[in-house]
Amino acid sequence: MNTEKSLLIINGGSSSIRFAFYRVTGAAFTLLLKGKLHNIGNNTTEPVLTTNTSDKPKNLHVGENTYEHAAQFLVEWLENQQEFPQVSAIGHRIVHGMEQTKPQEITPELLAYLKTISPYDPEHLPEEIKLIELFSKRHSALKQVACFDTAFHSNMPAVAKRLPIPRRFSGKGLHRYGFHGISYAYLMEELERLAGSEVANAKVILAHLGNGASLAAVKEGRCLDTSMGFTPASGVMMGTRSGDLDPGVAWYMMQFEKLSPKEFNHLVNHESGLLGVSETSSDMQELMQLQATDHRAAEAIALFCYQIKKHIGSFAAVLGGVDTLVFSGGIGENIPQVRSRICEDLGFLGIGLDEERNQKNGAIISGVAGKVTVRVIATNEELMIARLVSQVLN
Repeated sequence: MNTEKSLLIINGGSSSIRFAFYRVTGAAFTLLLKGKLHNIGNNTTEPVLTTNTSDKPKNLHVGENTYEHAAQFLVEWLENQQEFPQVSAIGHRIVHGMEQTKPQEITPELLAYLKTISPYDPEHLPEEIKLIELFSKRHSALKQVACFDTAFHSNMPAVAKRLPIPRRFSGKGLHRYGFHGISYAYLMEELERLAGSEVANAKVILAHLGNGASLAAVKEGRCLDTSMGFTPASGVMMGTRSGDLDPGVAWYMMQFEKLSPKEFNHLVNHESGLLGVSETSSDMQELMQLQATDHRAAEAIALFCYQIKKHIGSFAAVLGGVDTLVFSGGIGENIPQVRSRICEDLGFLGIGLDEERNQKNGAIISGVAGKVTVRVIATNEELMIARLVSQVLN
């Protein structure tokens, strides 16, 4: 019996779309092609397509640089790849699933539900729905599967989910959800593969640090808390997102700076974080190069590391200690100086780095004397989505 199938994975963000083709043979997943369409929605430049099979990024002439135009171009480009005719299903990362707790095939009913909850995540859901509908219109026979970022956090304790606002709003879905769940699910599977189930079931802090950044506290395989809450804009500061803010900031901005709700939402999602503090860039690598001569870049880096350090401390309190700290994401995996600054002065928790290993981006970067094992694990959301889609199909 031939159990081989091919999957197309779509990981849609607010300004980029990652994709990957996988061949699935039994329990084995073979990557055939992966890439990213980024710079979507930038008014001054065109979208850029990069793949693992080409050394040179490709600037796309899509006319108006909107998500809709870019998505249309990408779907047509994917259709022309030699891997596409063998695809039996498409897996989508859905950032906000509200009460959805497991991956499932996308039906008209599920699609209608996603449309009703779009106001809860206006930065991601409308674009993700457009991609689903575009594939459905052009390839109605292909199954599509939704994999929800929020599912990993769905069994958090009630005290971690609750918002300190009038109780009547909880019935309308206003509580903490948590995001980056697909990445966290992958990291936990990798941790178990690398170190065994005893380590994976102990007290683990996961730090997914990239343009979007968050942390999660996991014990016995269950997420007990996470830094993001009602929306992906909350928690620690990120590339362009503010993270947590005093609610009075919103009042001030709307009352005295005359920002509309839409303008304020744009401010905290696209103009804040590393970009807002540095006034230069949202890219940590660029800021690292500038910090010696630009105090704004140095202050942005310092604030980022300070906030991550605070969350590690608070999550250690939630867990009652920590056994393993995992760094992941573009920053967490690739920038040793950031890891060093985050872990500095955390010796009281048993966290200490071996700087030689750290500078080489080693798999384990903790020092011999440290009680906590500090790991660097490259995340792979697309592979995790492929695994989840395969489970649904089977």
